This record gives sequence, C-alpha cells and structure tokens, in this order.
Amino acid sequence: MKALVLHHLNEFPSLDENYANPVPEKDELLVKLTYAALNRRDYWITQGQYPNIKLPVIMGSDGCGYIGDRRVLLYPAIGWGSNKRHQADSFQPLGMPKNGTLAEYIAVQPSYVYDAPDYLTDAEAACIGMAGLTAFRALFSRAELRGEDRVLINGVGGGVALMACQLALAAGCEVHVTSGSDEKIDLALKLGAIAGYNYKKENWHKSVIKEGIHFDVIVDSAGGPGFSNLIKIAAPGGRIVTYGGTHGALQNLNTQIIFWRQLSILGSTMGSPTEFKELLHFISKYQIRPIIDRLYHWDTTDQAFEALRDSHQFGKIVFSLQ
Repeated sequence: MKALVLHHLNEFPSLDENYANPVPEKDELLVKLTYAALNRRDYWITQGQYPNIKLPVIMGSDGCGYIGDRRVLLYPAIGWGSNKRHQADSFQPLGMPKNGTLAEYIAVQPSYVYDAPDYLTDAEAACIGMAGLTAFRALFSRAELRGEDRVLINGVGGGVALMACQLALAAGCEVHVTSGSDEKIDLALKLGAIAGYNYKKENWHKSVIKEGIHFDVIVDSAGGPGFSNLIKIAAPGGRIVTYGGTHGALQNLNTQIIFWRQLSILGSTMGSPTEFKELLHFISKYQIRPIIDRLYHWDTTDQAFEALRDSHQFGKIVFSLQ
C-alpha cells in the first residue's frame, strides 16, 4: 500500500509506495482510508518536539474510510482508560508510536470505529477527529459551557480553535476570537463571531477591558507571555482552558486576579471515546461542517507540511488517499 512514513527527524515524511498492508489481529478491523487530516502535532513530531518519538512511523491521527460499504471515521487515539477525568498512562494518539492514518489502510479495534455523519463528505468527516475531540472536551467537559456564556477563542484559524468557534456558536454562545491575522478574524466574523482582536497589536487586551468586555470561557493553545493578558479579561468565575503551549511556559501570572475573581485554569488534552461519541451527536444535531483550507495528495506532501509549519491556513489541511 501507499503510506507517508517519517524515517528521520527534521525532515518531512516521504511516500512509500510498497509499504506492507496491516494485518488485523483477531479483534481488529481493516479500514480502507479515503481521506486523512493533519494536526499541528504531526509537525511537532517531525521536529522532534514530542516525547518518546519512535521511528519509522506512518503519520496521521484523523481519517475517514470504509469497511466494506460502511463509511466510518476513527477515534484518533487508543487507550484512554476508564477515568473520565483524565487519560490513562497507556493513552496515545494514532500516528506515533502506533501507525496512523496517512496510508491506504489501517487496522483498528471495533470500539474505535464510528459511522461517519451522513451529511458530511469523506474529506469533511476526516477533519473531525483530533481537532473536534479536543475542542469538544475543552468547551463542554472542562469549561462546562453554557449557552449564555461569552466565549473567547484565542488563535482562531487552526483546526482546534476553529472547531471550538463553530461548536460554541452552535451552542448559542456569544463568541469572540483573536488571531495574528486580520484576514482570519474577518473569516471568523463571517462564521458568526461577534468581534475579533489582533493579538499582534500591543496591549490589544486593554481595548477589550476599555469596552467593558470580560469572558466567561477562554480557550487557548498558545500559553507563553500572552497568557497573563487572558487572566485580565476573564469574567468573575471565568474558566480558562489550555490545550497547548506553542508560545512556551506561562509567565507573570497575577494570582491576585485569579483568586479574587474565582477563576479556574483548566488543562485539557483530546478526550475519551465517550466524548467522541457525544461530539458526533452534537455536530450532527447542528449540521456542523468542518472547514477545509486545502486538499493535498501524495505528490504534495512537502507543501502540506510547509503549510502546517507556517500556520497560514484557515481550517484543516487534508490529504486525499485515493
């Protein structure tokens, strides 16, 4: 079969046209994949910025495909465990160390296979996995989102942040966004966001405070020095959920604001199979369509990973595996 295999760090995966087909174990199903989506995690793995990297490996966590005539999508990990509050030590996303979805076939356990929502195309369904699950858990399981909440999605444009924006809008929330790109802010406004702020503008948060705006829920993946500004614009009783740290460690947090406003800072990583099932029900109920930035193919692998590296996309980077 064809597969995108990462052999060495600090380079992108390469096409292997004769990779051995997976042989399902007795409790596994063989899925013929048609589309797979990239996540920021895939780029960090190629750069060695991820723990316990084992090579070579077929990359990719998200995929849509077929088991006979049944159209399916995959839970993007294995081994969550029985505790709904956090993942087990055995938890690992697909695509490293276990082979992932950037291939023509994958063998998976039946409990990780779900019917794809019938209103979505194969390419759209392939986008749901990691981004949708991460956004859903962050908003609903961790922040306990309510329809009356005012929500800030930090760094809209990437897969998780954009899906979080769509989910919060569907839940009836007043949604605001930030981005370093005015173009991405404009696109988010067209989706239904109320307002947007360019975080590259110095002291952007002060204009928010000046307008008397504070947020019940803030979703962030950047961390770093800018996180302290999020504390300042959180409403009393606010919940700030972080699912990443692309800008590094948190700095200069004002604990007086945190305790006086009764703020909660919540960590979140992906989600359980139960939450994945709940996510699929939610997006089907509200007919949410993941946004695709661009489709790529076997012969445009480098361009896809360059796009992932540069973070210019608005929506998901998707591979056609046909």
